Amino acid sequence: MQVQANGIAIEVEDMGPKDGPTILLVNGYTSQLINWPGPLLDGLVAEGFRVVRYDNRDVGFSQKFEGAPDPSETLQAVLSGKTPDIPYVMADMAADGIGVLDALGIDKAHVVGVSMGGMIVQLMAINHADRVQSMTSIMSSTGNPDVPRATPEAQQALNEPAPSQERQDVIAHSIKGRRTYESPAYKKTDAEYEELIGEAYDRMFYPEGYMRQYCAIVADGSRVERLGKISVPTLVIHGKDDNLVRVEGGIDTAKSVPGAQLELIEGMGHDLPEALCPKFIELIVGHARSSLASVAAE
Repeated sequence: MQVQANGIAIEVEDMGPKDGPTILLVNGYTSQLINWPGPLLDGLVAEGFRVVRYDNRDVGFSQKFEGAPDPSETLQAVLSGKTPDIPYVMADMAADGIGVLDALGIDKAHVVGVSMGGMIVQLMAINHADRVQSMTSIMSSTGNPDVPRATPEAQQALNEPAPSQERQDVIAHSIKGRRTYESPAYKKTDAEYEELIGEAYDRMFYPEGYMRQYCAIVADGSRVERLGKISVPTLVIHGKDDNLVRVEGGIDTAKSVPGAQLELIEGMGHDLPEALCPKFIELIVGHARSSLASVAAE
């Protein structure tokens, strides 16, 4: 369904008991709401949670923007202390998620984000702490320039466009890229990738939005100082074998947020393998319930 959130149209899916505590799931760079693994969604609902997921702006069925910002110019503006001339920033994307809660009449939520979505939920905890019950940042980072960067192969896979926009070219190119940063202990078959990537392509293939999202990430700079002011209960989950957002990014996130819990997972790369969904459910649900118990005890 479409809702008006933060002044724009956002596509939302709402699962589980409406009177249950809410988990708001926030997607990563270029990722659509359908990219969350089914077993993770089903498991969270089975634990009694209301699960809300949505398409970020410029992705899926949510509102599209205009403009072709340059990432190098964006970075130079950040480094020189200037405000980059880009269509939107990460704080806007965090406000979108809070707007989704407003549209659904939800006061507070446990926010869970992956990759860029992890950065977005960090900003929710920084800018909208009164709306966040707990925060879980998965395979994300702090924007700290001292943290090791992606491997050259993973960085190329992230930024290199497909040779054409034809369905088979996009799928083949995406499979090749994902092989560079997938979980080495939980690899998918080509057929599994073809189904997942093909579903996303058929639902909404919109590469025009990718650079705007990328520049929003670049423009946010380092969040280390801001993360130090977070008082929301925080869980950081990261794969030890992540070639795209290196494990040091997760470690830096946990180190930067006071009292954060850190969970490093062997054999996990930059994806959410279905085989690890029971582990993710255990961690997210345990963290959410612990934060609820802490509030009840106050």
